[in-house]
Amino acid sequence: MDNVVIKIATSPEELRAIRIIRESVFQKEQGVDPASDFDGLDEICQQLIACTSSEYIGTARIRYLNDKTAKIERLAVLPIARGHNIGKQIMEKALKIIADRDISQVELHAQEYIKSLHEKLGFQEQGEIFEEAGIRHVRMIKKLKNDDKEGTGNYGHGELPEN
Repeated sequence: MDNVVIKIATSPEELRAIRIIRESVFQKEQGVDPASDFDGLDEICQQLIACTSSEYIGTARIRYLNDKTAKIERLAVLPIARGHNIGKQIMEKALKIIADRDISQVELHAQEYIKSLHEKLGFQEQGEIFEEAGIRHVRMIKKLKNDDKEGTGNYGHGELPEN
């Protein structure tokens, strides 16, 4: 899949596309209750959208839990775009946006079947498998930097921050 752009959604059209993607993936494919997916928190989150020149294909949202922790939620890629690393690209863009805000830790609840995607991005499993919206999940954490006073934080796994 060529020329995929991932950006923060701002227009009404992009926000409608996010809703359609989530309805398709979470509700129609996975049987998630709409009330569970659309939990009233979208308005306080940064919404990401992935698109080609002709269509919207994926989404995720970033929720800032406090000044040190963000949570990536609602990662969804339409079936036509799967197998092209779109989920990975969305996650990488989310991590860059979060790191630029000087956040030290990112967490997520990964659906069990895609936890390896998150492990490849430096997330580590925390705790036991649990059910959320009727789907098996695992809590995962990624440290972006240490919370030290000298500013010599460790970015991920030996990574340096992008300038």
